[in-house]
Amino acid sequence: MKQNLAVSLVDSLRRRIVDGTIPSGEKLPSESALLAEFGVSRTVVREAISRLQAEGLVYTRRGSGSFALTPPSAAEETAGGLRRPRTLEERGALLAFRAGLESEAAALAASNATPGLIAALDSALAAFDAAGNHAATAVSCDFAFHRTVAEASGNFYFVDAVMMLGPAMIAMPPERLEPAPADDDGRSSRVQRVAAEHRAVRNAIAAGDALTASAAMRLHLANSRSRLDA
Repeated sequence: MKQNLAVSLVDSLRRRIVDGTIPSGEKLPSESALLAEFGVSRTVVREAISRLQAEGLVYTRRGSGSFALTPPSAAEETAGGLRRPRTLEERGALLAFRAGLESEAAALAASNATPGLIAALDSALAAFDAAGNHAATAVSCDFAFHRTVAEASGNFYFVDAVMMLGPAMIAMPPERLEPAPADDDGRSSRVQRVAAEHRAVRNAIAAGDALTASAAMRLHLANSRSRLDA
């Protein structure tokens, strides 16, 4: 009976993480909330969380709770049929693909971006800054920035490709959920570096400099790979 209850709880939480109801980086409901919602014991809840950890869907930080990770999904794929990365090697392959795709999108954006889309890039940057170290919000804002660069390219195929990858293209490794030294604004050095890289892409696009925009995007994604490896 306990096994069936654990399986049911795992299935429910897995669906919420994979479909984004619990976004990457967001904290899962507390143990007491899960007890009340599902009418199960603490042992069942802890067993379910352990299974989700084994699947790479959840990261638990002692004293802070359990958080959703970017869904690796043993067999799940995106709506467009693109494979979700499940290992560090696959995440690296995704970043290599993105480097080719998004550096070209950034170059085109430098030639085609309208004032409205430059303003949209600025909004995405401001939202990322405001997110601080709130991982789930930062991932959403990070994706919004990359989606807007694709939109600014003026080529709907770039937009389609980024949308098919979805927010899961932004890495949410456990390390991103760990506390990190912060500046006076409460932002970690990692968040500051990503923000600076995004701004370099935005500035090159706004200046109409296609070569610099492409190089800035490629450097940003290369740095993302270095951060992932670290």
